[in-house]
This record gives sequence, structure tokens and C-alpha cells, in this order.
Amino acid sequence: MTPRVVVLAGGVGGSRFTLGVRAALAARGEEEAGAAASLTVVVNTGDDLWLSGVRLQPDVDSILYALAGENDTVRGWGRAGDTERVNHELQAWGAGWPWFTLGDLDLGTHLARTGWLRDGLTPTQVIERLSARWPLGARLLPMTDAEVDTHVVLAGGERMHFQEWWTRHRAALAPERFENPGIGDAAPAPGVVEAIAEADVVLIAPSNPVVSIGPILAVPGIRDALRATAAPVVGVSPIIGGAVVRGMADVCLTAIGVRTAADAVAAHYGARSHGGVLDAWLVAEEDAELSASVDALGVRAHVRPLWMTDAAASRALAEAALSAAAV
Repeated sequence: MTPRVVVLAGGVGGSRFTLGVRAALAARGEEEAGAAASLTVVVNTGDDLWLSGVRLQPDVDSILYALAGENDTVRGWGRAGDTERVNHELQAWGAGWPWFTLGDLDLGTHLARTGWLRDGLTPTQVIERLSARWPLGARLLPMTDAEVDTHVVLAGGERMHFQEWWTRHRAALAPERFENPGIGDAAPAPGVVEAIAEADVVLIAPSNPVVSIGPILAVPGIRDALRATAAPVVGVSPIIGGAVVRGMADVCLTAIGVRTAADAVAAHYGARSHGGVLDAWLVAEEDAELSASVDALGVRAHVRPLWMTDAAASRALAEAALSAAAV
């Protein structure tokens, strides 16, 4: 029987890992189009924002497009084969952000989403509608239906949306902290807590621990659900050889006082036996010497190849994560 798997994910790393998990589950006997009952992805929505009057959900769309086979694998975001005529017109009007590109096909998604939201649908219901277009082989759930966008607070108190800090400034401005205003009053989206409770295994993708996984865990009730589930919780290190795989996660980790190291990120998540969320942690072969310090946290370390260089490598990594959960 194919196990029921929940993945917490965001960003490009989360997209690639989710594809690997879907492939691993399909290889266990189910057709990919029918695997939705086995795979649930809880997606970070802290990256969300309003821009030019439309609601963007970058992490949701990255995973949606990846599962649909519609993602731009060269740029790492957006739709394959997209054009930017509308984006250029917006810039000519001085609208939007000139450093934040919206593809035409991508904008179609944002317009559909915004229209449905204005009609009264929740983000959960909108994602369900978007997902119905393609056979994704997974159920996508937002971490919450509340708007809890990530803000970056710089030294001196200046604030900006995470997307401006990340995309425009490329994380070059030293952050003091990250905030999700209103998250303390947010609730998990419908189905999130139930999916975690009923799972056979929960996987934490090798996404940015601070701004992708961090907001998910900060939604009241999700961390408690992870601690209470009977399913093993297995995380995959986003750090290989003491360096981030993609993006500027090292800057984020430094801002919250966490070393850019596989064992330090494991300690940041913590062992379930000591009030954290992890039972096991996949460490790269390049960081094998850190496995003992991970074990000392009360988290089982598993040394495996972590590079997701292609579809086969992503599937092998997912298989390793499932094996670490012994399912």
C-alpha cells in the first residue's frame, strides 16, 4: 500500500523535492494521476503579495507549475515558454515593480486567482480550482488562508516586503529579523492538521528553513500537529558542504543566529523527543562528519546524496527520505 505522505515545502528546492516524492510514490504501484490521495503538499504562503492589483502566490505557483510540467526549468520560476508583453506595458505605465517580472501566462494565473478571491473563495478553494486544470498527482494546501506576508526588518527599523528584499536587493541588505504580521492570529488551512494527523510520514523539504519552512511552522497549530502525529517526521538538509544549494538562505540563517551547516539547521528544527519537530534528518555525503552531532540532538542522521541534479536524483532523494522514515 502506498503510504500517505505530507510534504512541507516552498520555493524551487521544494518543487524539485515534491516532484521526486511523487515519482517515488508512483513507482510504488500507483499511477501518478491517481496518487493525489497519497501525497499532500503544505505550501508556504509567506512569499505572497499584492502587486498591480493582483494576488501573487510564488511558492504555490512554483509547485503547481512543476507538478503540471509547465514550469520554466531554465529560469527556475514561472511558466515555460512565457512572454512578457504585459509586463513591459506595466513598466511603460510605471506600474508594478520594474525588477519583478510577471510573465503573460503567469499573469493569467494571478488574474484568475484574484477574481476568485474577490468572488469570496478562500485561498484553499482557489488552489483547488487551479489544481483541477492538470493531473498533478498531489493535493496542494496553503499553510493558512490568512494573509501573512513575510516582511524583512533591516537595521534601523526599515521594513520591506520579502520579495523586494530577495528579488530587488538580492538579500544584500543585512536583515535584523523576519516577520509575518498577523500570523499569531492565523489558523492552519482546512485539511492541513488533518493531513498531518493521518499521514504515514511527514517530510520537510530542503527549502529555506527561515522564509519557506519557518512561516509554515509559525502558523499556530501546525507545529503542535507535527509533534502529535504518529507519523515519523523526516527533514532534508538544504545545506550541502557547508553552503546553501540555491538562493541566499545563508543570509536568512545568519539573521536568526543559525550557522550555515547541516547540523545547525537540524538543531534549529529540533528533535521531537525534545520539543522540536524532527525524528530523522538527511545529511549530505559532504557533511558526513556532522552526523554524530545530529544524532546527539536526538535526531537520527542519515547520510545520503542530496543533490537534485535531475529527475532521477530527486526521486532517489525522496526514496531515501521515505526509507529514513521506514515506510
